[in-house]
Amino acid sequence: MDPAEFHAAVYHVVRQIPPGKVTSYGHIAKLIGMPRHSRHVGQALKFIAPNTAPPIPWQRVLSSSGAISSRGPGTNGADLQREALEAEGVEVTVGRTGDLRVSLGTFGWFPEVGVLVGQQGDAEGNDDDDEADG
Repeated sequence: MDPAEFHAAVYHVVRQIPPGKVTSYGHIAKLIGMPRHSRHVGQALKFIAPNTAPPIPWQRVLSSSGAISSRGPGTNGADLQREALEAEGVEVTVGRTGDLRVSLGTFGWFPEVGVLVGQQGDAEGNDDDDEADG
């Protein structure tokens, strides 16, 4: 899969995450048939053009622990993500180290591989615990 196909597959799946739900970078990678590419999912989400239509709800993708990525020092991306999630009814808490977190047990969306429309990959051999994906 070339980079443009990878990004298109990521965006296709992310658009299917229901409002008020979240999933992990690793689960998106698994759903598109590239289970070892969770970091690339994060990179693809960084390249979303402003005013993309239909919109890509990037805010619904978190780390496998439910933490919101910091986006680096001096940025406000984590706060923007928190605000967007809270606007959808997702509860965001502050962890022990000051990180922003979402309960994947409460708000998680982890469909099985092969159940989404137009999804890459197959449903065979994917018995991993979804929340453990990175």
